Amino acid sequence: MKLRRLFIGLLCFASCSSWAALTRVTDTDSLTLALGKAQDGDTIVLATAVYSGSFSVTQSIHLKGEAGATLDAQRQGSALIVEAAKVTIEGLNIRHWGRDLYYRDAGILLKQGADNVLITANRLEGEGFGIYGEHIDAPEILANSISGNGAIYVLDRGDGIYLKHVTAPQIHNNQLIFVRDGVYLESVNHSRISENQFTKLQYGIHYMYTQTDEAWQNQAIAVDGGYALMSSTDIYLHHNRVTQARDFGILLNITESCHVQANSVSNIHNPKGTVELGNEGKGIFIYAAQNNRIEDNEFSHSDTGISMAMGGEKNRLWRNRITANQTQVKYVGDAQLEWSYQGQGNYWSQYQGWDLDSDGIGDLVHRPNDSLDKLFWLYPEAKLLMESPVVLLLRWVERQFQPQVTSGISDSFPLMHWDEPAQVDGVSP
Repeated sequence: MKLRRLFIGLLCFASCSSWAALTRVTDTDSLTLALGKAQDGDTIVLATAVYSGSFSVTQSIHLKGEAGATLDAQRQGSALIVEAAKVTIEGLNIRHWGRDLYYRDAGILLKQGADNVLITANRLEGEGFGIYGEHIDAPEILANSISGNGAIYVLDRGDGIYLKHVTAPQIHNNQLIFVRDGVYLESVNHSRISENQFTKLQYGIHYMYTQTDEAWQNQAIAVDGGYALMSSTDIYLHHNRVTQARDFGILLNITESCHVQANSVSNIHNPKGTVELGNEGKGIFIYAAQNNRIEDNEFSHSDTGISMAMGGEKNRLWRNRITANQTQVKYVGDAQLEWSYQGQGNYWSQYQGWDLDSDGIGDLVHRPNDSLDKLFWLYPEAKLLMESPVVLLLRWVERQFQPQVTSGISDSFPLMHWDEPAQVDGVSP
């Protein structure tokens, strides 16, 4: 009986070995040959060398690079084309793929059928797309470095990670610089994006026609815009940071039922120096977006803290910190809006009311874009008079009479203090 079990075990080992081969390659020809012969479950290890050309993966294998293993596409097409499911790509340097965006030139091109792919700990440098995937399920993109060419005009670069018609991607701990958008998602659902760093690019994360997504603890620095939520629904954007952006920190454009919570947005400035109506840096820009919840965020030290226009009225804003912006609020519309919820409004650095009952809520309604504020953002040069005795007197008179306003922003429960929101892991509410 023992001999029989031993014989069966040896047969099993031989069988397993036949479909789980480990191959080490050292040059372009041996890599091409190994990829052509590979079977599902195999591992191909690339020794330290430069492998020139474009390579295709058609089986469910593990492709792993030793330190310095480099795929060089010689500026033609895509460097690595994946056509099989359950492929792992790990530890490779990938460079010099093509820059033709129409033909989807990419460092790693994921074709339909490349489901459940794991791309981890790779370094990609090229001018087209970094990682491009379309009509696939559940890719995991973890701890990669993706760099484009900062000398190219930003809109002519490829996106760092471009996913279209993709279900449940996981994108975590990547660093992206000098690309178009860091992560571009179109017609995607159930994405999870966390702890990525975006620098010197257009938008950190760009959502288009997506739903049921979540992004947390990402950081965008020196970008055109931080997080652009466009024509999408049910996105939970929380505990992210953006600073030194040019256009906006967060954009809600034709977006519904999203939850924007506990994000830090600061230093959003138009780089031209002279801010004109419409081109100022915006902490958050709400444009034709409805039924969104915006709470516990900080919008500070920017040209405009909160900008709202063209049907952005049906949103709930409360417990935000709006401080030290050149213009706190810019609302272009005809409605009278209330920015508070369940007896709590927002913290405003320029609020000049008082709290006689010490309940932490200001006793006077705060109107951050009264008639004088509108005058200042229509004519920025008039801000030189903002703290003059005449302007302070006009504000005092306006508050005493509390005129019946027909349009603008009111916060009936302005907060006298600001409590930092708690840090949480990526768990949807």
